[in-house]
Amino acid sequence: QVQLVESGGGLVQPGGSLRLSCAASGITFSSYNMGWYRQFPGKQRELVASITRGGSTNYADSAKGRFTISRDNARNTMYLQMNSLKPEDTAVYYCNARHFITARTDWGQGTQVTVSS
Repeated sequence: QVQLVESGGGLVQPGGSLRLSCAASGITFSSYNMGWYRQFPGKQRELVASITRGGSTNYADSAKGRFTISRDNARNTMYLQMNSLKPEDTAVYYCNARHFITARTDWGQGTQVTVSS
């Protein structure tokens, strides 16, 4: 019923760019704070960037200056523009939605990003 579907991942060379998308359905999108997380093999999932329903953004230090998070409430979609990609950005990237009142949390299935020459 609630569905978060990531897309846009793939293989890119170092220094290249990707844009990830997260399409949400089954929720009132404007009532959710959103975020992108990533997970390296054998490691805990970590926050990359977040955006509140009011548009306030936060970034992990590793993402600052290279990544931009945005949302389009009319399309129920969140984006992550990733520039100047590095091999250490290689991970599975997950979409997260958290209701601003109930704190209900939903996750997407993840999309693989591989940065390699």
